[in-house]
Amino acid sequence: GDPKVPVLYQVERTRTGKSFSVRSVKAIQHGKPIFTCQASFQLSQGSPVQHQYTMPAVPPPEELLTQEELIQKFLQNPNLAERYRKHLNKIQAEDVPIDIKPVNPPDIFRLEPQEPKQFFWVRARGYIGETDMKVHCCVAAYISDYAFLGTALLPHRQYRVKFMVSLDHSMWFHAPFRADHWMLYECESPWAGGCRGLVQGRLWRRDGVLAVTCAQEGVIRVEQMPNQSKL
Repeated sequence: GDPKVPVLYQVERTRTGKSFSVRSVKAIQHGKPIFTCQASFQLSQGSPVQHQYTMPAVPPPEELLTQEELIQKFLQNPNLAERYRKHLNKIQAEDVPIDIKPVNPPDIFRLEPQEPKQFFWVRARGYIGETDMKVHCCVAAYISDYAFLGTALLPHRQYRVKFMVSLDHSMWFHAPFRADHWMLYECESPWAGGCRGLVQGRLWRRDGVLAVTCAQEGVIRVEQMPNQSKL
């Protein structure tokens, strides 16, 4: 989309039921759709049918470094190759409105394959407060896209990304949460192939409640990494 051009939203009342409703939304710029969304809404209902996975046991956010602190740690290495230094400085210069603490950050000095799974403690920067839950859902949607598709690349670190973009992104909201409080983002990739990757994610509240489930498929095109040391 073009941030300088107004967006026209077309909303279709796909279905309106007693407890479930569906709306289809099309965002249009320059006469062409740039985004489509299908949203399902439900009235709050109780049910004896309840279960969830168990939240993974990981170190709490207070014991971990932020992404900025990790990058600064790498940059302090005087032997770091210049092109990697430039890449890390570029990441550090991005104004990301999220606090991120990787639980198992990959070693940038080694390219060995890793299991396609990673964990982050995440929260919105600043105070949002006890506002409408829809605000927290919107912020969680933004957070959920961070480093999500990159999970599919962890077993293939010998390649450099030429092109990577999301094809679709789905979210299911299970329980109330605060997007400005620390939540554990569990990301995994069960499959990749044919220049596509599939990733799944779960956002956990600190009290062990599964708040959000996510899924995304994207295009991933890569090229062989030059055989060069990062030092």
